[in-house]
Amino acid sequence: MSDETPGLITKPRKLSRLARVRNIGIVAHIDAGKTTVTERFLYYAGRIHKIGEVHDGEAQMDWMPQERERGITITAAATTLEWKRAGETHEIHLIDTPGHVDFTIEVERSLRVLDGAVVVFCGVSGVEPQSETVWHQADQFHVPRLAFINKMDRPGADFQAVVDEIHTRLGARPVPVQLPIGAEDHFAGVVDLVRERAVFFSGAEDDPPREDSVPSAMAEAVAAAREKLVEAAADFDDRIAAAYLEGRPVDAVALLAALRKGTLACKMVPVLAGSALRNKGVQPLLDAVCDFLPAPTEVPPITGHVPGRDEVVTRISDDSAPFCALAFKVAMDEGRKTVYLRIYSGVLRAGDEVQNPRTRRNEKITRLFSVHANRRERIERAGAGTIVVAMGLKDAGTGDTICSPKAPILLERIAAREPVIARAIEPKTQAEKEKLDFGLAKLADEDPTFRTGEDPETGQTIIRGMGELHLDIMVDRLRREYGVDAHVGQPQVVYRETLAKVAEAEARFEREVEDERVFGQARVRVAPRPRGSGNHVSLALAKVESPPGAPRIPEPPRAILDAALEGATEAMRSGPEGYPFEDIEVSVIGIEYRPDASTPAGQRAAVGEALRLASREAGTRLLEPIMKVEVTAPEVNVGGVVGDLNARRARIEDVGVRGVQRLIIAKVPLRRMFGYSTDLRSATQGRANYTMQFETYDVCE
Repeated sequence: MSDETPGLITKPRKLSRLARVRNIGIVAHIDAGKTTVTERFLYYAGRIHKIGEVHDGEAQMDWMPQERERGITITAAATTLEWKRAGETHEIHLIDTPGHVDFTIEVERSLRVLDGAVVVFCGVSGVEPQSETVWHQADQFHVPRLAFINKMDRPGADFQAVVDEIHTRLGARPVPVQLPIGAEDHFAGVVDLVRERAVFFSGAEDDPPREDSVPSAMAEAVAAAREKLVEAAADFDDRIAAAYLEGRPVDAVALLAALRKGTLACKMVPVLAGSALRNKGVQPLLDAVCDFLPAPTEVPPITGHVPGRDEVVTRISDDSAPFCALAFKVAMDEGRKTVYLRIYSGVLRAGDEVQNPRTRRNEKITRLFSVHANRRERIERAGAGTIVVAMGLKDAGTGDTICSPKAPILLERIAAREPVIARAIEPKTQAEKEKLDFGLAKLADEDPTFRTGEDPETGQTIIRGMGELHLDIMVDRLRREYGVDAHVGQPQVVYRETLAKVAEAEARFEREVEDERVFGQARVRVAPRPRGSGNHVSLALAKVESPPGAPRIPEPPRAILDAALEGATEAMRSGPEGYPFEDIEVSVIGIEYRPDASTPAGQRAAVGEALRLASREAGTRLLEPIMKVEVTAPEVNVGGVVGDLNARRARIEDVGVRGVQRLIIAKVPLRRMFGYSTDLRSATQGRANYTMQFETYDVCE
C-alpha cells in the first residue's frame, strides 16, 4: 500500500524516555528454555560478550551455585539491557523467572510488578502444567503477553499444534505474527507476516539474520496466515476493518499499531517461533517486545489508598509525580539486606528519606543500584518505570510500599502462598544453634513461602516450604551461605483444619496492664465454606439502638474495628489441632464498645478468644494437600504407572496423548507422593517424567 493511503499509515514519532522503557518477564514451564532465551537477549543487546549455556552451568542469570549444579532457575534474576528498534533505543528491564512449581512465588511477585511478559513454550511439549499456572497468574494481574514457541529444531516440533493448545488449554486468542520456515532439522527461519518478508538464520551466534522474499513453496500458507492476521487486527481498528472488507491491502505500520492495541488490552497474544539454543528467532523476538509490549505509560496508573484511611489515590508513571514504589523481592548480600523496587512514579535518589506505610517509619536510601543477575552497578538516581535495588531499607519486606513521606500511599500487598510441606531441623551441636536461628531468619526474610517455627510439643525447629526441592535448596543455602551443619528430618505434610458446622461464641478480655485497663468484648460466628473457596473474615455488626431517652450508644471507631479483624485473622493461623484454618467463614457479629476502657489490644484478644471457643464448639476436620500430578510415559509403561498411582490413592482424571508419549493426569494426596521420583524412574527405566503442583485441600481420609 502506498504511503498516501488515508487512515492506514502511522507516522513515526520521537518517543519519550518512558515510552521507550519495557518492564518484562520471561516465564514458562521448567526446561522450556526461559534462561536460554534470556542469555540470547543479553548477548544480542551487547550486555554480555559470551553466551553462557544452562547445560554447562555457565548461564549469567543462573548465578546461584545450586542453579548451576542443577541446571534450573531457583530465584528470579533481574537485568537491564538496551535494544535498538526503528531508530530508537529501548531500555528493557527483564526478569528471568523459575519454571519449577516449588518456586512459583518468584513468578507471582515478578508478574505483580511487570508490565508485560514473554511466555516460552516448548515446540514439542506445548502447553505444560506450569505453563498453565504462570498464564493464569498473568491473567490475574492483567499482564499483556507474547508467546514464543521455542525448540522448533527439535524432533516432533509442531508450531500449529502449540498454537492450538494455547487456544484450547489456556482460553487465549493466539495470533501468529510469524510462520516457521521448516521444522526439526530443517528449521531455517521465520516469515514475518506483518512485513511479508522471510528472515533466515544460519545458527552461528555472530551471523546477523538475513532477509529475503517469502519462499515460493510457502506463498499460499503465508497469504492465508496474513489474512487471518489482518482479520484479527480489524477487531481493533475500524480503518483496517474497512480495508479488509473492501479487499484493499493493509500497510505494515498500521497493522502493527492495531495488533499492539489488541495485545495491550490482553485480548490477543502475538505468537513467534524460534530456537534460542541455535540462535534462531531471538532478534525478531526482541523487536516484538518493543513493538507489542507496553511502556509504563501504557498501563493503568497504580492505585492504593492513604494509610489509615479509605481514601483511594492513584499514581501515574511520571518522574514529576510523588515517589511511589513496591518492594517485590528481598535478598541478602553478605548479610546486608537489599531490596528490589519497581518504581511506579517519581524519582528516587541515593540519600533520599522514604516511608514504609506498613511500619509507619521513615528510612534513608543509603545506596542505589541497577542490577544484572548478582552483579550491581551503583547509580545516583532512578526514574519512574524502572526496576532497581536499594540498600538502607532495614524494615522492608516483600510486598511493602515505599513512598515519599510527603505523599504517603499504601499499595496492595503481594499475597504469599501457604507452605504444604515441613521438615524438622536441628544443629549438630548446641554451639551451632545461634547460627541456625540467624540463617533461618535471613532466609525467611527473603522468601515469603519459607516459614520457620518451633514445635510446641517437641521443641524442635520446623521449616516449612512449597515442596521437597524448595526445602532441599534452603538447607543447602544454610550450609553454604551461613555455615550451618544441621540434621534434617524426613518431609512431613502440612495439614489444615476446617469446621464441621456453624457455631457462635462470645469472649471478654479485661485486665490491668501497666496501670492501664485493657478491655474488649466480642461475639463471633464461624462456619465452613466450600472446598477451595479460601477463608473470609468480615464484620457483621447489628446496629444497636439506644432505648428512648437514654444516651446514644457510641459506635466503635475504625481502630477498634480494624483490631477485631486483625484478631480474627491472627487466631485463624492455629486451630484446635494446631494447624491453620482453611475454607472457613468468620463473622464478628457483636462488639461491646466502652469509650473509657476499650482498646485495640483488648478487642484483638477478645475476638481471638471468641473464635477459638466457637471453633471448638463447631468441631474441626483435618484437611490434607491434594496435588495435581501429570506423568508422561511411553505406551508400554502406562499400565504400571496407573497401577502405582492407584496404590497411592490417586484419582485418575485422564489418560491422553502428548506428542509420541501418553499423558496421565491424576489428583494424589501429597503424603503419598514422597519418593515418587525415584520409584517412577525405577519402574520405567528412566523413560517417564512427571510434574506435580498443589491443587487444593481436601478432607484427610
